[in-house]
Amino acid sequence: MTDTTIERVNGCAAATRAVAEIEADLRTFEAEERRRLGLEGEPEPWRDPDVIPFTEEQRATTTILFGGLTFLHEALLKANFTRFGYKVTALDCPDKESLQWGKEFGNRGQCNPTYFTVGNLVKYLIHLRDDLGMDSADIVQKYIYVTIGACGPCRLGSYITEYRKVLRDAGFGGFRILDVRKFGEHKRDPNVAGLKLDLITNITSYKSIIAADVINAIGYRIRPYEVVPGATDVALAECNEILSTAVRNAKSVWLAMRRCRKVLKKVEVDRLIPKPKVAIIGEFWAMTTEGEGNYHLHRFLESEGAECDIQLVTGRLLYEIWEAGFDTRERMMLRRRDGVKHDDESDSPRLVLFASRLIDFLGRATFGAFARAAGLQHYHLPDMNRIAHVAREMYPNELHGGEGHMEVGKVIEISSKNKAHMVVTVKPFGCMPSSGVSDGIQSLVTARYPEVNLCAIETTGDGAVGVHSRVQMALFKARARATAEYEKALADNGIDDPDQLRQGKRRGKLSSAIYYPRHKVAGTAANALYELGGK
Repeated sequence: MTDTTIERVNGCAAATRAVAEIEADLRTFEAEERRRLGLEGEPEPWRDPDVIPFTEEQRATTTILFGGLTFLHEALLKANFTRFGYKVTALDCPDKESLQWGKEFGNRGQCNPTYFTVGNLVKYLIHLRDDLGMDSADIVQKYIYVTIGACGPCRLGSYITEYRKVLRDAGFGGFRILDVRKFGEHKRDPNVAGLKLDLITNITSYKSIIAADVINAIGYRIRPYEVVPGATDVALAECNEILSTAVRNAKSVWLAMRRCRKVLKKVEVDRLIPKPKVAIIGEFWAMTTEGEGNYHLHRFLESEGAECDIQLVTGRLLYEIWEAGFDTRERMMLRRRDGVKHDDESDSPRLVLFASRLIDFLGRATFGAFARAAGLQHYHLPDMNRIAHVAREMYPNELHGGEGHMEVGKVIEISSKNKAHMVVTVKPFGCMPSSGVSDGIQSLVTARYPEVNLCAIETTGDGAVGVHSRVQMALFKARARATAEYEKALADNGIDDPDQLRQGKRRGKLSSAIYYPRHKVAGTAANALYELGGK
């Protein structure tokens, strides 16, 4: 062995001894710190405890808490379950204080909706305890929180466990967090019999969601063009009261929508103001919430002179229906070990396909009826087969985590059909299927569709200035497109002065809040010029 080799061996041995000494020092330090902090012994891993029952007998004395949708959705769902005799409270929209509570008690590395929603629940329970003087044990016995779980490459699958862990650490150990998906098991499982989601309850819940979607969509169409600031919000508040009363008293929702049409029609608007139309897509909670969770994105865009094209909750429900049908068709093509296709073993797959098609049809028909009653014109729910088709080359339809292929498909659809001047795709920081997958693929989408004005933003709860600045930069291009589009529409229709239309025989139509032109280009004002100009 040469001297050089001996030196190398000795050097490796010395390095190994040094590492061992460092590790020994660290173990000693850890042991001393554990003694100082009273943490001797092996730490107990967190175990999700068994669910405390919510029985039928407890229904009269238990308040159901929920939240996470828009204000109108929550108001109508609350009215719906009040109708069936439940005690229901919709939590306020999560704010920064909610985020602080969530981060204080939550695990590190959670996504933004987790911190906001679990923190919002903790904030409410602490209010009951500290401000209203309720005992923690009474709160645990008299309140439950209902949310929705999931599976796949998303932290949503661990939300319920995270909720229970946070509530235990906040002093509400044993508080009941229940998954709404399991309430269909009320006939088999007495532990969840307190909330009975039978056919009639599900139907009325879906009708409430669809009604809220229709009114929200109309509101976002009217507000940017209102002549009197705040008039739209006043009308929407009145519509909320009309619909909530109808749902709570089991009256016709369709007739209530007709009454809302009359209320909304009174709002004075001017549709001939060129405004950039911004489509908002992304992770469901981040694009839906109306508060600090997305830095008040919708209101911020409107304050910057934009018109928001929002995604509806009904669209998410249609995606889940499509997903069930897609997975069933895939399973029907598999073969068992004996060579027989799963399609041949029973009629259940065909029944699932029939049920999914029927529910899709009924959902779209109900939406259409409510839209016509309320005055939502020329609105088309997304064609899920079409979105899946255009997205599948870049995003496999088999990946169902988060929004699945919808983000990619919607960007392609918006671009190819010129539906908006700008697309904002919003998602929580660290959202695995949305930020990690969809955003990575969007670079390929924008390379193939360079005309799309895409602004991808991530929310953390404390980055409003940066997000608003990025949105403003993208809006600059969107405004230029909207203005050029509007000027071209003026030229194409031979209109020198838009006031000619405002003062002419079309004045009544233009000033009607429920009037909305057919789609020809992205901008509403330009579409109005084409429609009223006869081109």
